[in-house]
Amino acid sequence: MSVQTIATGDARHRVSPPGLLFAALGLAALFGPFMTLAANRIVAGEGVSIWAVAPPSLTLPGVVAVLLGLVLGLPAVWPRLRLLGAVLGLGGLLWLLAQGAPAMLEDGGDYARVSPAIGFWCLLTILMLLMADALAQLAPGPLMRGALLAAVLGALALILWSGALSPLSVMQEYSSRRSAFIDATARHLQLAFGSLATAAVIGFPIGILCHRDQRLRGTTLPALSFLQTIPSLAMFGIMIPILGWIGDTVPGAQAIGIAGIGFAPAFLALVLYSLLPVVANTVTGLAAAPPTAIEAARGMGMTPGQRLLRVELPLGMPVILTGLRIVLVQNIGLAVIAGLIGGGGYGTFVFQGLNQTATDLILLGALPTVALALVSAIVMDILVELTRPKATRTA
Repeated sequence: MSVQTIATGDARHRVSPPGLLFAALGLAALFGPFMTLAANRIVAGEGVSIWAVAPPSLTLPGVVAVLLGLVLGLPAVWPRLRLLGAVLGLGGLLWLLAQGAPAMLEDGGDYARVSPAIGFWCLLTILMLLMADALAQLAPGPLMRGALLAAVLGALALILWSGALSPLSVMQEYSSRRSAFIDATARHLQLAFGSLATAAVIGFPIGILCHRDQRLRGTTLPALSFLQTIPSLAMFGIMIPILGWIGDTVPGAQAIGIAGIGFAPAFLALVLYSLLPVVANTVTGLAAAPPTAIEAARGMGMTPGQRLLRVELPLGMPVILTGLRIVLVQNIGLAVIAGLIGGGGYGTFVFQGLNQTATDLILLGALPTVALALVSAIVMDILVELTRPKATRTA
């Protein structure tokens, strides 16, 4: 038997260290409370183990799927099998939620609420990390990653549309606030994406000028860095008196929405936070163009504007888009704090839930924020990958 054959055989029996860790953590999570049953939406619920959320005939398929998902994550050299295991495990978790919620509510009373507990959230996190590890090992190209993301979002939308998870408390919170949730979603998107677009319109020209002028760069970047050091809540607070004064003294300012509280101070604060990543990455991206390419363009008789549009910007686009990715994910999270000053968005539900000690109302704001940030990060990563030269792209 050759050395290569022996090495191949040994590799096939290798155990993935992350997979082993995930399996151990997942087994431990199986013995924690999987769901909680509360008398109403405010009081603390009583934890129920994964084995007792529904009759054994209903829980067994879900538990088996979760265990198989953890076991299939062990082989180091079969990333597709590990990915399949993660999907299977996630399907098992959804099955247990869908079967457990109505079973637990049967004798719970008219105001009873059922929610996922720590065991569910731990298993969800573990299986998602297992999926991410398998995808990192597979290293799919940008188009394949886009297709996988579309498939996941489509499956999630189908599950929510089917009503299988409607007995859960967070879905009941959504049902009673459907119109407010739609408005909050629109406002959150306006805050996150609108501030990104505004910062890009302002920051790109400043970045180009800073790239051309070293003295301007030496004063602009430190000033923008100082803005980043101001805590987000303090920044929102600073905007309140400034815009409040403008709204009271400038004719017509309040008519276009400029006031001390509400959308305007939150939006302006997010724009200020966004300028440093946009400007700094624009400068870095433009500086990444090889000197030989610049000299070749100059030798061809290109003007500075033509060199910028045809050479420097295309070569620096991955770095520039990386700055936009940072801004977008940052602003999606910071927009939650806008709920404190009447800016709307998902933060409205988060702070209402904190005031009412209603955990599921907090989740109604937190979960879509996390999902939006994850989807946005993945989409921006795909765009960054597509703008790279083909020779440097992931296979």
